[in-house]
Amino acid sequence: MGNCHTVGPNEALVVSGGCCGSDYKQYVFGGWAWAWWCISDTQRISLEIMTLQPRCEDVETAEGVALTVTGVAQVKIMTEKELLAVACEQFLGKSVQDIKNVVLQTLEGHLRSILGTLTVEQIYQDRDQFAKLVREVAAPDVGRMGIEILSFTIKDVYDKVDYLSSLGKTQTAVVQRDADIGVAEAERDAGIREAECKKEMLDVKFMADTKIADSKRAFELQKSAFSEEVNIKTAEAQLAYELQGAREQQKIRQAQGHRPLPTPAQPQACSRTSPLSPAPTGTEARPPV
Repeated sequence: MGNCHTVGPNEALVVSGGCCGSDYKQYVFGGWAWAWWCISDTQRISLEIMTLQPRCEDVETAEGVALTVTGVAQVKIMTEKELLAVACEQFLGKSVQDIKNVVLQTLEGHLRSILGTLTVEQIYQDRDQFAKLVREVAAPDVGRMGIEILSFTIKDVYDKVDYLSSLGKTQTAVVQRDADIGVAEAERDAGIREAECKKEMLDVKFMADTKIADSKRAFELQKSAFSEEVNIKTAEAQLAYELQGAREQQKIRQAQGHRPLPTPAQPQACSRTSPLSPAPTGTEARPPV
């Protein structure tokens, strides 16, 4: 008879051997498998993520500068049937630490070889590209062992001759220089803009003063024209008044010139009253009654 073996999703179960000397192998993860007593062998291998910390000390770069580089890698055994079978052939029966050591040495070898082809600036300033290059170069080799690189990042880069420190100081000086230049250019632009604003303000003020002067001059001209027109109208009215008065005086004089002369009886009456005139006689004709 035999036993039924179960396995979780974080490990793989390998059942090898069978009846009649069969070399049958069964790879199961996250499931179950049947194993015969005495004639079947069962082994387990972890599928969990393994964290590695590759470290390369005093490795010369393309410029001959010795650097120490540390990184962090996340790897695991692949679950595809063919690749899982390869991993089992390589690591079945070994501890997780043994598997880590094998993969770690492979990663460190590739990391060391790539460091010798790059400059310090490329390594230090573009760590993501450096890590990507290491991952791409190392992936085929560890893949042939049934291992998959999930991630690889550069953790630290430093040296013992203060090359990076000098490089940082140089970069800091360049940044400070650019900042000073930027400040000077900004102040220059601000001064130019301020002068332009003052010029625009003076131009606007001059235009406003000119418009005010033009308006004032037009007002004075209009005022003079109105005053002249008023004087003309006043003179015309005065002249018309005087002419009308003259006409009225002339009419009065004409009216006085056509007054009727006194009748003859009036002087006789006067003669009667005169002491020199003779006394009336009785023979004077009397007016009819």
